[in-house]
Amino acid sequence: MTAPHPEAAASTAANPGETLRAAREEKGLAISAVAQQLNLTERSVSQIEAGDFSRLPGLTFARGYVRAYAKLLELDQNRLVNEFDHFTGSGAAASNIHSLGHIDEPGRLSRGVMRFFVFALILVVAGGALFWWQDQSSRSQPAPAVTTLDQIEVEAADGTTEIHLLERDEEPLELDQSESLDSQAEGAPAQEQPEPEQPGQAPAEEVEENLAAQQPPAVEPSVAETETVSPTPEPAPTPELASGEGRLTLTFTADCWTRVTDADGEVLYSALAKAGSSRTLVGKTPLDLHLGFAPGAQVNFNGEAVNLSAMTRGQTARLKLGQ
Repeated sequence: MTAPHPEAAASTAANPGETLRAAREEKGLAISAVAQQLNLTERSVSQIEAGDFSRLPGLTFARGYVRAYAKLLELDQNRLVNEFDHFTGSGAAASNIHSLGHIDEPGRLSRGVMRFFVFALILVVAGGALFWWQDQSSRSQPAPAVTTLDQIEVEAADGTTEIHLLERDEEPLELDQSESLDSQAEGAPAQEQPEPEQPGQAPAEEVEENLAAQQPPAVEPSVAETETVSPTPEPAPTPELASGEGRLTLTFTADCWTRVTDADGEVLYSALAKAGSSRTLVGKTPLDLHLGFAPGAQVNFNGEAVNLSAMTRGQTARLKLGQ
């Protein structure tokens, strides 16, 4: 006696999507509104109502969608989930899976693989510990003592062999050669060679006297020349502003990103101003000023200082000048 096929049982069961669709239409809800509240696509909502659950990402997710849809429409969630299981045959498939035998084979295989990896891990750890111990032991061994003594075997008159230690001659051969050259130089008499006199060369005293006679006497500067004072240059006059224009002077005590735009939308200045710099801009008012670090900037508009405390939000400030 054979059990009924799941597909045959699914064909006779009621589609829970029809119940959901009828309840949605009764409440006057559109598919788009339901999709937005369930965080699903309109296509997924249409597939649920049509009973096309095979196009959804798995029966587990589809069962959750049906439960959430029923909760949204205030229907019995458990009843619709049971209808979903009967319609899709998921309940029968689950019972058939639990009745199968020989389920322990994958567990045995996994346990064998786990034991193999544990054994391999133990071997790797043991090999690393052995290598570390050998490295530490080789470092702890004392280095052989360095000696400058050589051994030489000497045969005595009675026929026995004696071993004597001889010290190495550490002095280089160049030292002996230099000493021999120095001794030869000390024994040889020193010979003085007179410097040849160049013809026509005058004594040094006469040359100095001639040079002193040719140099003109030093002239002391007069009082009028020493007291001349260069005139202080007068500052250049500030150009007058045209009608509808404003002059903006920015002085920076810290690095500050700055952007200035005139009334026509033209960007007069946009850059990261460095500390210690200043800039004067003239443009059509109102001027839009945006400061990235307002505490590091001093603003002067048309010769008057501008208070930025009321315009500062955090560390930035944005204001319009000349409105």
